[in-house]
Amino acid sequence: MNAKPIGWLAAASLLFATADLCAAQKTAKRPPLGLPPVPAMAENPQTPEKIALGKKLFEDKRFSSTGEVSCSTCHEPAKAFTDSPLKTSEGIRKLTGTRNAPTVINAVYFEKQFWDGRSPSLEDQALHPPVNPVEMGLKDHEPILAIVREDPDYARAFKQVFDKNGKEITMTEVTKAIAAFERTVVAGNSPFDRYYFKGDKNALTPAQQRGLQIFVDEGRCVSCHVIEQTQALFMDNRFHNIGVGINAIQQDVPDLAGAFLKAKATASEVDVKVLTDKRTSELGRLVVTRRFDDIGSFKTPTLRNIAVTAPYMHDGSLKTLRDVVVHYNNGGVTKEGDPVNDFLSGGIRPLHLTDPQIDDLVAFLEALTSPEYAHLQKASK
Repeated sequence: MNAKPIGWLAAASLLFATADLCAAQKTAKRPPLGLPPVPAMAENPQTPEKIALGKKLFEDKRFSSTGEVSCSTCHEPAKAFTDSPLKTSEGIRKLTGTRNAPTVINAVYFEKQFWDGRSPSLEDQALHPPVNPVEMGLKDHEPILAIVREDPDYARAFKQVFDKNGKEITMTEVTKAIAAFERTVVAGNSPFDRYYFKGDKNALTPAQQRGLQIFVDEGRCVSCHVIEQTQALFMDNRFHNIGVGINAIQQDVPDLAGAFLKAKATASEVDVKVLTDKRTSELGRLVVTRRFDDIGSFKTPTLRNIAVTAPYMHDGSLKTLRDVVVHYNNGGVTKEGDPVNDFLSGGIRPLHLTDPQIDDLVAFLEALTSPEYAHLQKASK
């Protein structure tokens, strides 16, 4: 059967669609070894220009009330996108919150953002730090909008990327650009990846190979820090109470939780409360879901590049990877003999690992560092 000729308009549409597809394919790079493709956002497609704009916004300290804090202050590229070795992050005037800054590396694979998952996307997450009183300290987003609307470089960039200028530019465009940049911050190709996915048996030391076996078997780490057949995100996109922080306030939990639920805080009030009140912070995901079975639960972090992002846990309370392994080995308590909290997740129980096994497990965790951050691991030793 002969194909019907198409008109010039249809042909032009097909040509432009093909060009757009080719551009998208050039922007979307093949993911590093061990990682799945970066999830696409149909409502916020990637372009090189948008990514460059997002990087500029990410690093702009003018978006804080004192002109001294940007996104990159707490998520510094030179520190694997954290503020290591700080226990909890410092905002304007050196104010400290209650949470440790998680790395931006591979954050694109999380279904929810923040330790308690109160943001559904990278775009939404970018709205919060500028208006938090202990982070960037703005009363609202208007100072940011004034800058991006009036700064000539920003004005040109927003016109090029979003075809908007002046008051047409809103925080929607600002956060879309920041999120586009953050979606490029991915890293795999660790010694583990080369060993596990490429079959390079020399990529891991004997101790690291033993540690991998413990990670999968006796340590049961893999139940939350997932390894799949063709990829490994080392997280499960779920929330668990592992006995960090909540142990110290468990006697106060009924009163704290009851008072919080009774107050019926708005989303913005929750955002402020968890960073300004440590006891409320320890309630974990309950402040989001308002469900008692989420008391003290926090997001499973990825273990990739974990050796260069100390200290650990949502409150930065564990200084070393060995401290972390010992905490799990004790069944959810940092010091053996301390009381176990009543809200501990069911899978957390003593592991009975020996000291040599703990050493091997730590060695394996050190094998999850990507080449571009390996120099940080060497510098810390």
